[in-house]
Amino acid sequence: MSNMVRFFYHLARLLNDIEKLSSSDPKKIARRIKNKVIGRKIGSKIYR
Repeated sequence: MSNMVRFFYHLARLLNDIEKLSSSDPKKIARRIKNKVIGRKIGSKIYR
């Protein structure tokens, strides 16, 4: 069950990335990239 939940969570994140890139709005794309970088930096420190 957890594998299925993980799969759908990753799929939702991927679809959100595709949606932001396909919008061709530079502000949305930049904000998405910034938030992914910040989230990875904070997440790696929390889950150590």
